[in-house]
Amino acid sequence: MAKLYFRYGAMGSSKSAQALITKFNYEEKGMRVWLLKPSVDTRNGADIVKSRIGLEQKADVVTPEMDLFEIFRQREREFYDVIIADEAQFFLPVQIEQLRDIVDAYNVPVLCFGLRTDFRTKMFPGSKRLLELADSITELKTVCACGSKAIVNARLDQEGNVVTDGEQVFLGGNESYRAMCYKCWKKAQERKKEE
Repeated sequence: MAKLYFRYGAMGSSKSAQALITKFNYEEKGMRVWLLKPSVDTRNGADIVKSRIGLEQKADVVTPEMDLFEIFRQREREFYDVIIADEAQFFLPVQIEQLRDIVDAYNVPVLCFGLRTDFRTKMFPGSKRLLELADSITELKTVCACGSKAIVNARLDQEGNVVTDGEQVFLGGNESYRAMCYKCWKKAQERKKEE
């Protein structure tokens, strides 16, 4: 029985690497993989999923107006054995529902990788819907500089200070974000206020 999977973690927890390794494992067994990524994620090229350790693959780009269930239905002759979605937090809730419908209607597993919360510790709409609908939820862990488990995707300004204002979606890598534990994130905010 196929399932909808959500594998989430803070930045630097190897989500994209895990997505690409999973793709490789399925393909090594002769299975067809539909690799997806949201159109908002253009950091490494519009149609490239790339991990920080250098793994990369071409992916189909999902725009907000796309109906993933309908596209899958139209491509049924090609039939995918599995769907892997990177940066799934950026999909619309309705697109998460469409992926859920593919699992149920076609018995095809869907593995979604992404962030749970933004830099303010607020849930992304796509992640919220995944947490509501996924059959299996797994946290991919990483650590804060203090050694504790990181759960916050702290956004940094040009000087490396933690910021808590701005748009929810701001693309960036190590220069713009740092995975932190909640305690260190709160301390960084307090230091900023004292300046």
